Amino acid sequence: MQQRGVAARVTDGVIRDIDGASATALPVWCQGTASPPAVAALTFVGWQAPVAYSGVAVFLGDIIVLDNDGVVVIPQAMLAEVVEVAEEQERLEAWNLRQVEKGAALPGLYPPNEQNLARYRAAMNPPE
Repeated sequence: MQQRGVAARVTDGVIRDIDGASATALPVWCQGTASPPAVAALTFVGWQAPVAYSGVAVFLGDIIVLDNDGVVVIPQAMLAEVVEVAEEQERLEAWNLRQVEKGAALPGLYPPNEQNLARYRAAMNPPE
């Protein structure tokens, strides 16, 4: 898998040979391990076809974002919108952190109330 450019192994099922998988240095996200029948007993059913992951359809070209907290599938057609929203969320959370570092109380900052949203917007868009 690594030699073919695979960046990680993600399944909502279990995997076999966790020691072997871990030795490849590919990150692995799975529900656990098991000792199912040998690979020779499995049947190949498709290539480059949509799959289901935890009840979500994943299509060729979808963007997979993952970290130690979990996995998110972003449909390719929604990528620009998701990136825009995510960048704004990161800016808001950085601003929130600066407010807390200055001594502000967390309630009202996360989630932000209207007053703090107005303060944030003013800080991000100062008058010219």
